[in-house]
Amino acid sequence: MWFRNLHVFRLTADWPEDIVQFQQALASRAFRGCASNALQTAGWVPPRGHEGEWLISVQGQWLICLGVEQRLLPTSVVRQYAQERLTELEEQQGFRPGRRQVQEIREAVTAELLPRAFIRRRLTYVWIDPKGGWLVIDAGSAARADEVIEHLKITLGTLPLRPLQTQQSPTTAMTAWLASGEAPAGFSIDRDCELRDSTEERATVRYTRHNLDGQEVNQHIAEGKAATRLALTWDDRISFVLTEQMQIKRLAFLDILKEQSEQQAENSDELFEADLAIMAGELSHLLPQLVAALGDEAE
Repeated sequence: MWFRNLHVFRLTADWPEDIVQFQQALASRAFRGCASNALQTAGWVPPRGHEGEWLISVQGQWLICLGVEQRLLPTSVVRQYAQERLTELEEQQGFRPGRRQVQEIREAVTAELLPRAFIRRRLTYVWIDPKGGWLVIDAGSAARADEVIEHLKITLGTLPLRPLQTQQSPTTAMTAWLASGEAPAGFSIDRDCELRDSTEERATVRYTRHNLDGQEVNQHIAEGKAATRLALTWDDRISFVLTEQMQIKRLAFLDILKEQSEQQAENSDELFEADLAIMAGELSHLLPQLVAALGDEAE
């Protein structure tokens, strides 16, 4: 349950304080298995698993989960079966099928193959801090995060949030930190970064497990390249990669934090809640400090 890739949003108005009402809204849009004639379906699932509450609340921190099922039907497979049908039809009628016939056959083949297609299921967790005003989605891509946001809008009717924006862009700040060799207070620069220039060629240099204090990095910056990714560690407790889009990737919590969670729990339910409490507590301190390092929030 420990988050790995953060898409961070700011709540712009009071989040619904009535947990029961919120749970009812989630239940009204509960996940239902992918129908035989559907390519994809999405809905809310209990964060603990198939049974349990729709929303987990621990020390004022909320956790919800979106489930998505998708039928895997490659276009190449549809094309292959459709082509066989089209070849037969051409032999029967003595001339090539028209566009309408091609479209109808492709749709018919898709409808026939869908029920037999493999199903892939994935879960996307969302941490909500109503008092702190944070909504954070654990998603590896912007498309997955957008999927959650759209489903929240459908569920609640309105969604009072906006992407986190800071006075100084991550690119400007990360480039300055690398050029000076100094990270902001509470942070340290690690050994991974990506530099890219703004020309049409968008020449890119990536460093992995490399010393970033050397003249080589400064030379790239002097030539006009800017940092688009930078690995950082906060308070010797959490490491991550900050991106130019204000995403936090490869989030890794110190082992001692996970051990602390295990020591507090006696069963799987308690461990789940302890993980959430520790993770949310750490992130609720990390995020404000990161925002401050980027010049505070943009109005």
